[in-house]
Amino acid sequence: MTLYVSKIDRLAGIECYCTSFAGTGGSIKQRSEGFRVSELVDELLVGNISLTFDNRHRYPLYILEKHDIDSNHALFEIERECRMRLRVMGIKDAKAVTTQYASADRVMRNPPGELKTKHTRLTLEGFTRRPLGKEFLAGNKFEITIHRPRSHDLSGLLPEIDKVGNFYGLQRFGSERLVTHLVGREIVKRNFRRAVELLLSYTTEYDTPASKEIRSKSADPGNYRQVLRILPRGMDIERQVLTALVAGKDAVSALRTVPITIRRLFVQAYQAYIFNKCLSTAVINGEDLLQPAAGDLCFEMEGPATFGRIIKYDHASKAKKMVPAIRMAGYTFQPGKGRFENITKAILQEEGVTAKDFYVKEMQELSHQGGFRQAPLWCMDFSYSKNPQLIVSFKLPKGSYATTLLREIIKPQDPIRSGF
Repeated sequence: MTLYVSKIDRLAGIECYCTSFAGTGGSIKQRSEGFRVSELVDELLVGNISLTFDNRHRYPLYILEKHDIDSNHALFEIERECRMRLRVMGIKDAKAVTTQYASADRVMRNPPGELKTKHTRLTLEGFTRRPLGKEFLAGNKFEITIHRPRSHDLSGLLPEIDKVGNFYGLQRFGSERLVTHLVGREIVKRNFRRAVELLLSYTTEYDTPASKEIRSKSADPGNYRQVLRILPRGMDIERQVLTALVAGKDAVSALRTVPITIRRLFVQAYQAYIFNKCLSTAVINGEDLLQPAAGDLCFEMEGPATFGRIIKYDHASKAKKMVPAIRMAGYTFQPGKGRFENITKAILQEEGVTAKDFYVKEMQELSHQGGFRQAPLWCMDFSYSKNPQLIVSFKLPKGSYATTLLREIIKPQDPIRSGF
């Protein structure tokens, strides 16, 4: 059965489904309470938390609960309202109720036990030896309500759930304003002025009339001063960039006004787009995402959801638990004999970029060497209930998107209007 793939999915490089399940229909994220996410952390972190400040444990660790705001903007809000700079291990979506760890960047002997902002609540958990690193994040647990589904029966999906590929979700690209990877592509190609133009003026069918009007005016540099006066508060990134341009800064300097955590997402989103294109091609070609083939690069599994070192698969590897890995585009990318590397090589040629282009000399902080990502989604502990709503629960490794699995469950005709 051929299933319809939406235009916006294709724009993100997602060109197929991985299962033949017909889909439940319905929508998600109608209310934040219906999309709950909590972090799963490595036992090393839990074992290194002290309830009190001492000579070894000096960095405050908080439980951050937030709603209706993404993690980056939540940290900005906390810094602005509470004068406290924090870091987190993972970025969580705005349209959700999320629970995650957040740690201070500096030593604090007597930090506040509880803090609140409009969208967040912080509760002191204890103290750690150093600020949080991403290495402590193991994954995330999800509990998600699917509203008004045509069907509550997921029995047809269960035999195929392991086939789901590890696509990057639409959030990686800006959701309804699918522009992040387009900006990243122009940065990699050294078209910095075009990157700025896209950031300011790119629109999609999901933009409001007011937004389209503002972005249309932003396409003309002669309107920059006027646009600055009418920008709504939510366009904070655009305001920073426009302010720099009005002050006579060049495109690179204007891009550098964007906070580094968000600025890095541009090139990372372009890498994600190439990854999605690679994975789509593999699925369409009938490649098995779970079983390694000769020449593949694979993760050697160190636990149920712990992806260890990368090794090349051969017949001698069959005794080990191996999961196919896809080498990400980056300045260290070198095509080998694996199935996915050859696909990525072809995509880079189609895009008109080379591996070395990902070393951006003009903006070295945005350079990216590449890395690896598992091919299958690797869903764990999946369950669902259907009384009265359809509620799904599952766990995913860090870096994997719940919306990737939900897309296979719902098969939405219009992902954005379905809450994706």
